[in-house]
Amino acid sequence: ILKRDGYNELPSQKKQSFFAILFKIIKEPMFLLLITAGTIYLFLGEISDSIMLLFAIFIVIAITFYQEKKTERTLEALRDLSSPRALVIRDGDEKRIAGKEVVTGDIVIVHEGDRIPADGIMLYEENLTVDESLLTGESMPVRKISKDDKEREMIPGGDDMPFVYSGTLVTSGRGVLQVKTTGIKTEIGKIGKSLETIKEEDTLLHKETSKIVRFAAGISIFLCIFVFLFYFFVKGDFVKGLLSGLTLGMATIPEEFPVVLIIFLTLGAWRISKKNVLTRKSATIETLGAATVLCTDKTGTLTLNKMELKGLYIKDHFHELDRELKGSLSENFRELLEFGMLANKKDPFDPMEKELNRVGEFYIKDPKHLNIDWEIVKEFPLSKDLLAFSHIWKNKNESKMILASKGAPEAIIDLCHLNKEEKEEILKKVFEMSDKGLRVLGVAKGFYDKEDLPDNHHDFDFDFIGLIGFVDPERESVPNAIKEAYAAGMRVIMITGDYPGTAKYIAKKVGIKNAEDFITGDELYRMSDVELVDRIKNTNIFARIIPEQKLKIINALKANGEIVAMTGDGVNDAPALKSAHIGIAMGERGTDVAREASALVLLNDDFSSIVSAVSLGRRIYDNIKRAM
Repeated sequence: ILKRDGYNELPSQKKQSFFAILFKIIKEPMFLLLITAGTIYLFLGEISDSIMLLFAIFIVIAITFYQEKKTERTLEALRDLSSPRALVIRDGDEKRIAGKEVVTGDIVIVHEGDRIPADGIMLYEENLTVDESLLTGESMPVRKISKDDKEREMIPGGDDMPFVYSGTLVTSGRGVLQVKTTGIKTEIGKIGKSLETIKEEDTLLHKETSKIVRFAAGISIFLCIFVFLFYFFVKGDFVKGLLSGLTLGMATIPEEFPVVLIIFLTLGAWRISKKNVLTRKSATIETLGAATVLCTDKTGTLTLNKMELKGLYIKDHFHELDRELKGSLSENFRELLEFGMLANKKDPFDPMEKELNRVGEFYIKDPKHLNIDWEIVKEFPLSKDLLAFSHIWKNKNESKMILASKGAPEAIIDLCHLNKEEKEEILKKVFEMSDKGLRVLGVAKGFYDKEDLPDNHHDFDFDFIGLIGFVDPERESVPNAIKEAYAAGMRVIMITGDYPGTAKYIAKKVGIKNAEDFITGDELYRMSDVELVDRIKNTNIFARIIPEQKLKIINALKANGEIVAMTGDGVNDAPALKSAHIGIAMGERGTDVAREASALVLLNDDFSSIVSAVSLGRRIYDNIKRAM
């Protein structure tokens, strides 16, 4: 199978050889002009002029080669060179193998914290949730189920699906999957392959320099022929006419242009690197300065890409937590935190459970139940029928057991058997917290003193305690950076896989204009290209967007004559990154496919670095114009 399908890996961009870099430099119009001028001077016997031009060629090659190699070394350092390991069952035995050796048909065991090595279908799962943001852009993990007889389309995203995808991360639970596709045939591979169909546009600088070269060459040839014919017909001197014609033709060629352009852009790339932005294509710097629209994702670029416990709610009382955990909490709120922690796993991997433990340990100095005398006697995992997770705790010296449960508010309400009025009151608060961009969970408690434990946690008597809300906080530097972008005449558009409520909340917090007007993925699907081109003139928020739609948004902006810069990190972003005038990939959390499709790489994933780079790009462009 390995010989037939090949290794389970994606082909990456090959290292550029000296000759490949040399060819890339030489084929630039301005550089061809420099070589032509140097060759003609050599042919005419102007040795000193020829040497000067050829020396300039050597300097330009040396600078460009150094910059290209420096970029490659930085990209290499960003790559995860080690292939993720996979636990497979072969010949009845469990074996740990390199991820690239996984083949179609393999049975793979995955646990919390593992990377899925290939696309497959779940044969068995226990409380399995997977982070698929790599493919969908959604910041929250999705639930997985075991395969059944229902027919489903194998597409990433959405809860209660039996399919898992290469490169995604198991955030909780465990499971057994059967590999269906590997390598280039996986969802990641398909997106990478689709890049081949997208034609990259020439930069504005390349277009303008091409015009200059054609114009200068045309004038030179015309003058050369004119002077030659004049000398030949008026004075009858063929040789002097030819030399005079070539001399005048050469005098009109701006030989300094290539040197100015290459040196300014290369030094510009070096200066921009000081702002944590790596330049993969130096000509993009000039385009960067001309950008009119900046399309950015939300998670990790505008926000910190981490879950922060922000809000607590108990019986008509809401408490907003400070980021530095300043202030104190009442006993009721501490109880909410304590039972939330009791419903956590002992050594959690899930970011929300980690954050709940962090905050709880800060505020609960002497927890009543979290000590060595208590142990978990039974665990009720999350299921598609009841989206709640429960623990039964028991003290070794007591018969009474403590129940702790947390999960989706609707599931906790169901566990507590609340009446209609109580349910509506709690759900109203859930919607209010959701509108603030919070991911809301409910928490319940209970007590049990019988020996026989029920098989279902729905059979216990739970009391509703309250709600806890998590948020992915905005980066502190983003609001000022967005103000700078608007002041520079650049529009900011957010494109995210998250829900509209979360997108609007973050947009307002960071200062994106017209945050109330948004387009969802479903609306975009039904919209024609003409309608989108019109709507996109005033819409700055796109929510619940799937990968293919990002490319549609970029193309609509380009149709309106915008110069588009686009940020992205996942494999799903690569087609849009390549289609945009300026593709900006994330360095810290970005994938290799996204980096190789981009023109710039953001080393610190900070939005403010992009705005700084645009500012520098404009300054460099002004310097080039003055030098010209």
